[in-house]
Amino acid sequence: MSQTEQADFYTQKGYQMRKQQQMTGAMEDYLEMICRQARAEGYVRINFLAGRLNVRPSSASKMVYQLREQGLVTFEKYGLIQPTQRGWEIGRYLLYRHDVLHRFFCLVNGSTDELEQVEQVEHYLNESTVHNLDILLSRLESAAPAE
Repeated sequence: MSQTEQADFYTQKGYQMRKQQQMTGAMEDYLEMICRQARAEGYVRINFLAGRLNVRPSSASKMVYQLREQGLVTFEKYGLIQPTQRGWEIGRYLLYRHDVLHRFFCLVNGSTDELEQVEQVEHYLNESTVHNLDILLSRLESAAPAE
């Protein structure tokens, strides 16, 4: 019997339950967008966040309160949203992961926009896989002939 045949397989939900993560994929999406905008403007407002993520302001507000409870953002009702130091630490990785995966999918597919695909898979890769993809991409990009 091969290792694969002996491995414990789970459904996607089963793998998520095994990890028991504090942050859900949706929370990561919100924090990533908050950090993306805060990097440019220094802060984010609920209406902007809701618009960029295509959700209702009430949904965005509810998620921001959850992120605040976890110590990832500061936020007061009708105020500005800003990542905390811990929020920035996680957010910088989320932005890095997004960038690496976008570069990877664009290279593999010969395109310039793979946003939807990145958004669908980014939550399922661990940090070492993302780091190794970045190394691979750097090698591939430096070996590619100039156009």
